[in-house]
Amino acid sequence: MPASIHLLPENLCNQIAAGEVVERPASVVKELVENSLDAHATQITIEIEGGGSRLIRVSDDGDGMGKDDVFLCLERHATSKIASSADLFRLQTLGFRGEALPSIAAVSRLTVRSQTAAAPEGWELYVEAGTVKKAGAIGLPTGTTIEVRDLFFNTPARRKFLRKEETEFGHIAELVTRLALCSPEVQFQLVHNQRTILNAPRQHRLEERIATLLGRPLLADLVKVDKSDPGAGLELRGLISHPNLHRSSSAAIYTYINGRYVRDRVVQHAILDGLRHLFPRGRYPVAVLFLSIPGAAVDVNVHPTKHEVRFSQQSLVHDFIAGGIKEALRPGIEVLGCQLPVLDRSHGTSGSYGGTVTLPVAASVSVLVAPQVAEVPQVSEPVVTWAAPAVAAPFAGSYFSSLRIIGQFRASYIVAEDDEHLLLIDQHAAHERIGFERLRREFHGGAVARQGLLFPEIVEFDFKETALLSEYLDPLRRLGFELEPFGPRTFALKAVPQLLAGRDNFVQLLHDIASDLGELGISRRIEDAIDSFLLLISCHGMVRARQKLSQIEMTALLADLDRIDFNAHCPHGRPVYSRLSDPEIARLFRRSA
Repeated sequence: MPASIHLLPENLCNQIAAGEVVERPASVVKELVENSLDAHATQITIEIEGGGSRLIRVSDDGDGMGKDDVFLCLERHATSKIASSADLFRLQTLGFRGEALPSIAAVSRLTVRSQTAAAPEGWELYVEAGTVKKAGAIGLPTGTTIEVRDLFFNTPARRKFLRKEETEFGHIAELVTRLALCSPEVQFQLVHNQRTILNAPRQHRLEERIATLLGRPLLADLVKVDKSDPGAGLELRGLISHPNLHRSSSAAIYTYINGRYVRDRVVQHAILDGLRHLFPRGRYPVAVLFLSIPGAAVDVNVHPTKHEVRFSQQSLVHDFIAGGIKEALRPGIEVLGCQLPVLDRSHGTSGSYGGTVTLPVAASVSVLVAPQVAEVPQVSEPVVTWAAPAVAAPFAGSYFSSLRIIGQFRASYIVAEDDEHLLLIDQHAAHERIGFERLRREFHGGAVARQGLLFPEIVEFDFKETALLSEYLDPLRRLGFELEPFGPRTFALKAVPQLLAGRDNFVQLLHDIASDLGELGISRRIEDAIDSFLLLISCHGMVRARQKLSQIEMTALLADLDRIDFNAHCPHGRPVYSRLSDPEIARLFRRSA
């Protein structure tokens, strides 16, 4: 009887691998640009035609390849970036599998041109559908150029799934944005159909790159995130918007782990957890965040596109990120602006701006500013200059108490002033935040009161949920849920948190908790439910709009604002106050400041 199992031909293996690596033209750009960055390029040009289906050309001034490497780079699992299994746990490069180029070559007409600084000549290789058609020596500058023409020409079933030219190019532009944000020291140029779409010069600072790629006005609404845990080897750096700036989706959240862009569910959940009760529900921040973590504590090799990762201690990483976000936003959310650093053209720097833009003091990644600092010190780079802010940043512990109260408008807003601003303070929003923070502090400061059920409820789970809940019975008990094993896959629910007594969705809540435990190693469902209840109390039990307040009551309310965190927004994300400066008021009346 003949064997029914047979080896697949090499070209078919490459096409199968291409199905994992090359999803669309943007996937090709990702692999090629990451190779350029790994080759220490300082200038990368991406030329696109037809949304990437006709042509993708990536040119760099990196290290280049010699003759042998030009041929070897088209072999499957051929790479210069790892040599042993141990290297998989200390990766310092973006690419490492050695599948990208042979996979791309299997479904396109590919040309590789490369030269090293030491070689007298470079080499050119032309490959069609995975077969080398031509090879020869050529002369060219140090670096590598790779052309990919007629993507999926030999796999029409894949080609028909490509979207419109504009759509495919949009994915490429977003991909280049992600890669350029984490490499401000590299010049990126993106050209589509002979038209330059993006030109990001080499820049010294993250803020400069954000201004180029995401828009200069955005900088005025960003604050610095800067947190470290030396014991765990964790660092979180970057910028995030305060609640005045938000988006309808999470598309503007750019997260990087050890320099690699990821869109990981643990990281995304941690960011949103750090923003709870600061942003309006269903709204998302603009953020560019970089997490540094020991290589042995993260596995980046769990997905072909390497967008997802796996942490050895998910709970630790999650809470570290969420805590860093909260700490960044705690000083009162808003800070007073200073001028964006301007590069001096006399030094010949390619990243000159020729203008300034307002930027929060805290948004400067390399300048640490204490809450009461009156002016910004000069940074170390000689080409960067700063203009000091006009006054010290407010929210220094007694800002609201120091305001002079003018009166009350429509029994809803406190009218006050400082030395340079007129303020309107929403009394209901302010008292709502005060009440919510106090209730939450008292709740988490003591033991959670439980309400026993008259008749225990028998709850059945699947095997995975049962194992997870069994492991976390003690933490659940401390949070107010008393569960006892009642069978192979059932528990008897005997008590629930007293604050949640009277509700009837505990079974679904426990299933959700088990789901979170499985994905994240932690659960925020209980805390979410309790916070919602605390929010309900604070909303309906506090000072309302259309309520007359005496001078003493208004003074006490402002003093209470100084005693809590996150005092610029109510728990729903609405602003507590609005502020007008002297120049802004003067402009209303067409007067000079």
